[in-house]
Amino acid sequence: WSLRVTAYAQRLLDSLEDLGWTDSLKEMQKNWIGRSEGATVYFPIKDSEDRMEIFTTRPDTIYGVTFMVLAPESELIDQVTTPEQKAEVDAYLDKAKRKTERERMQDKTISGVFTGGYCKHPFSNEDIPIWIGDYVLGSYGTGAIMAVPAHDERDWAFAKHFNIPIVEVVAGGNVQEESYDAKSGKLVNSELINGLDVK
Repeated sequence: WSLRVTAYAQRLLDSLEDLGWTDSLKEMQKNWIGRSEGATVYFPIKDSEDRMEIFTTRPDTIYGVTFMVLAPESELIDQVTTPEQKAEVDAYLDKAKRKTERERMQDKTISGVFTGGYCKHPFSNEDIPIWIGDYVLGSYGTGAIMAVPAHDERDWAFAKHFNIPIVEVVAGGNVQEESYDAKSGKLVNSELINGLDVK
């Protein structure tokens, strides 16, 4: 038997409301179904005609992107890795391939490698460094993420570990001490959406 959860995700979620289950059990089922609402964003790869496609549930934080992360399985790795970084990238990929996806999800060790490549921020046109990290899974979304360390716990830990800048774009926390993951607040440092509420 094979159940294509993605094809029936909304139907499954809608049907949960009619069940006489506890709220906690319904929440577990929602998490298992795993349907996410968000946006697809394209980041042009520097000195290339190609672009990185990412899916994000937080497009409101786009001005807080300070790096990109590819899953070790990503087909873009060969394209964005510079000759100077190739040996280091190859060594990292060899190590990452020895772990299962489940092991990677459970392992809290921070690991990654810089590819030497950059993409362009779609609004500010700034160069954004492209990293590889095994906390990004090839099976989720596009296997690439826009990292917003100020407002995502895993991105924050990665940025702190590798000394990557952290830019606050949702006011309310002390992002130098920990990520501020709240989905409410005023947008700051965000050019054309400054001052708007996250919602």
